[in-house]
Amino acid sequence: MNIIAIDIGNTNIKAAFYLDDREQFLQSIDADSPDAEQKLSALLKESWQRVPLVKGATEPVPDGVVAASSVKPEWTQFVEQVCKEAIGERVLLIGRDIPLPMEMGVENPSQVGTDRVVTAAAAYAVIESAVVVADFGTAVTIDLVDEQGVFMGGVIAPGFAMGAKALHSDTAMLPMVEVSKPSGAYGTNTEAAINAGLYYSAAGLLEIMVRKFAEELGRWPYLIVTGAGAELLRDECDFVDSCVPDLAVRGVVIAYKKYVFEKTHIDELDAEDRQELNEAD
Repeated sequence: MNIIAIDIGNTNIKAAFYLDDREQFLQSIDADSPDAEQKLSALLKESWQRVPLVKGATEPVPDGVVAASSVKPEWTQFVEQVCKEAIGERVLLIGRDIPLPMEMGVENPSQVGTDRVVTAAAAYAVIESAVVVADFGTAVTIDLVDEQGVFMGGVIAPGFAMGAKALHSDTAMLPMVEVSKPSGAYGTNTEAAINAGLYYSAAGLLEIMVRKFAEELGRWPYLIVTGAGAELLRDECDFVDSCVPDLAVRGVVIAYKKYVFEKTHIDELDAEDRQELNEAD
């Protein structure tokens, strides 16, 4: 299967190209940068030129798709426009064109960010058991998938940059900091104190939420961390089982594959039903 998978987040756009189910490259683009359109267009064109044509087709048709998950509508429109202009293809959007890839155990499934759902689906596809997925990006999301693969929900908190920005903008004297691993348990100056506070808040939240989820499940679940800040926290949190920075993009691929499999299965059942009706006549 040949797919350009795109994860449209709040901070950047990540696009990966899969040729015959093998990842060829993954690139991150800041959609607010002046050359964002040029970069995305070049990425799409380069990928699409490598997609083989559908065998036996009367006209040359690329045997591939562009699938995306998005949490930012204006960037969705941007990606769709660039995709149409660059390669003449329509973007298949999860939640609109592609169903959510797993059963949802939450009150309003349509209100859950598709990035959370596809990331959880990618984790469960590998673990095939209860799993917690913690995404340390613009926001921090820590979600639980139960043993049957049902997305149960989770918690949302500010990410590192968001927390640092809030402290700086909502106070008179606190400086802006970029979070890094602290050198000790406490800061000996204002910048170090803010850094330690934000860092250990995230680590502490992760630990207590996994413990709370474990109490609900009756056992300790597998824990995967992802997102831009995942590597930063991994060493501090020795209870983390795996670190996969770009899990959401892989989740887009899984969502599309599940959609194709289920659609094919339904089509086959419909064909069998039609055959049975014809034989009955």
